Amino acid sequence: MHLVLGGALLMPFHFAALTVLAATGLLRGTPAEALTSQFVALVLALPFVATAGLVPLVRTLEGSAARVLCAPEGEVLSVPATSAAARRRASAWFTLHALVGGVVAGTSLAAPPGGVVLLVLPLAPAVADVFPWAEPAHALPIAWVPVGLALLVLPLFVSAAAGAWLARLAPTLLGPTPADRLALAEQRAERLAERARIARDLHDSVGHALSAVGIQAAAAGRLLERDPAFAARALAAIEDTAREAVAELDHVLGLLREESDPSAAPVPSLTNLADLIARTRAAGADVDLELDLEPELGRDLEPTGGLEGLPRLVSREAYRIIQEGFGNVLRHAGEVPVRLRIAVARGELAIDLSNPLGSARATRHGGGRGLRGAAERIAVLRGTFTAAPHDGHWHLTARIPLEGHS
Repeated sequence: MHLVLGGALLMPFHFAALTVLAATGLLRGTPAEALTSQFVALVLALPFVATAGLVPLVRTLEGSAARVLCAPEGEVLSVPATSAAARRRASAWFTLHALVGGVVAGTSLAAPPGGVVLLVLPLAPAVADVFPWAEPAHALPIAWVPVGLALLVLPLFVSAAAGAWLARLAPTLLGPTPADRLALAEQRAERLAERARIARDLHDSVGHALSAVGIQAAAAGRLLERDPAFAARALAAIEDTAREAVAELDHVLGLLREESDPSAAPVPSLTNLADLIARTRAAGADVDLELDLEPELGRDLEPTGGLEGLPRLVSREAYRIIQEGFGNVLRHAGEVPVRLRIAVARGELAIDLSNPLGSARATRHGGGRGLRGAAERIAVLRGTFTAAPHDGHWHLTARIPLEGHS
């Protein structure tokens, strides 16, 4: 079937060349004019076939056909050829496919009828008068019977050999070029980086939410009888936190399933810091915020509105760093005072978060991914990150350069 498709691709070019030869009469009067015209038309058609094969979409169509019909022995691409090398290879394949398909089609149309004529010739010698090419076999027709049998099966062998050759050749001409491999590697790296970013976001947002919910639920349970109003506020905070976490989880899962538009849901940033601080305070941590912004960032905006002037990428990653820090406070230190300082000076965003170590809490095994993820975020932005205990306090610091980020 793949070779028949090749013959069909050659047909319009071949017929156009035959039409030109017939209209101009270039081969009129030459020996075996009909057969000569076929071969000359084939030669004239091939350059136009090769030119058509340079169209980038040709590799998409030919690659898909080869993968389904040709059973190639290696990797075959079915994407448009974008580089010059890929287009040249696709053109070479397109030309060979059409040429081999045309040869196989011609053999299939001519050889079996010729074989039948040679097999019938011993029984009906007058057949040689109808087919002049059989005249040499007229003298001893029985000797040409094996040739007739060979002509009957010749298309089978030619098709098998041509198909196997094209199957071996397909990965070379339709497979990835070095430029294609580099592009595929870059796309794979981008996908992995995006999935890693999604995993970090999921850890930070859901992890923080679950920590806050756990502490709020414990506090509500302890004070349910003594302070019902506080318990009601804690339960309301749990509801709000859980709702936001479920919404973000649904968005992240949609991204992983490639069902959601990354821009469809708002991405938390430092402009949402007030809400994050409010939820953390509701969970029992006493957050003290200090902003030290450059005048052009901090004008007339309270309490965190001055952060709107930061680059979006820096603001988003800084929010996640602070969220991870608050989550660690709630998980490991509990209801302790937290000091958060955010400063912008000399083209750099500085984040300093500290809290007393507090009493030891039980932690699950296999943790620590949050701090590693935070360090990865800062490294991508060419900044520095540290997180370690010192003098009875846990200190988290991050420095992010503002230049070069959108």
